Amino acid sequence: MSEFDWAPLWLTFKLAFTTACFLLIIGVPIAGWLAHSKSRGKFLVETLVTLPLFLPPSVLGFYLLLLLSPQHGIGAFLATYFDITLVFSFPGLVVGSIISSMPFMVNPLYAALSQFPSGLKEVSYGFGKSKLYTFFRIELMGVRPALLTGGLMAFAHTIGEFGLVMMIGGNIPGKTRVASIAIYDQVELLNYADAHVYAGVLCAVSFSVVLLIHLLRRQSLKVLP
Repeated sequence: MSEFDWAPLWLTFKLAFTTACFLLIIGVPIAGWLAHSKSRGKFLVETLVTLPLFLPPSVLGFYLLLLLSPQHGIGAFLATYFDITLVFSFPGLVVGSIISSMPFMVNPLYAALSQFPSGLKEVSYGFGKSKLYTFFRIELMGVRPALLTGGLMAFAHTIGEFGLVMMIGGNIPGKTRVASIAIYDQVELLNYADAHVYAGVLCAVSFSVVLLIHLLRRQSLKVLP
């Protein structure tokens, strides 16, 4: 037990926390645009945001691996002009996890913003407040449970990533080996004791996060008129 490697667990929670933080920044404007836009092409954005829910993680990881590799697409551009390589690195895992967990952040917030009472927005406009002020100070404050729920769901989903992480990051100790991959390694080595530790910690954290999400939902239902 003294030689147990805690690095995969640390890397897992670091990845999940970083992904959730980026999604709070990226997901809010996307959800806001979806809730307010009347564009004919809106359904395409909705489809793209929701698509990771239905794609096998290995498929998403495969195409991201091609797109981000130094020989193709965005990866070639970053390598040529900025000397940045995303594949088999922690930043690459973050990019992949952001895309994979996007629906868990955007969809709850999009639904909450769509149901936000229009009368409150009209009152804000009547006091001369801008659309930007109304969105951030009135609407977003009114859907805080959905905002927090989205962040927690993105965090929990990232913890369980396996196929996507394996495709983009591989299995590099201390760099890209997260807990889900460490469990697989330990099972292959028949080292069930260490596999139990990784799996037990992930189960406990995931259970706590999901429990918190349900408590938030119960709380938000209580405040509804």
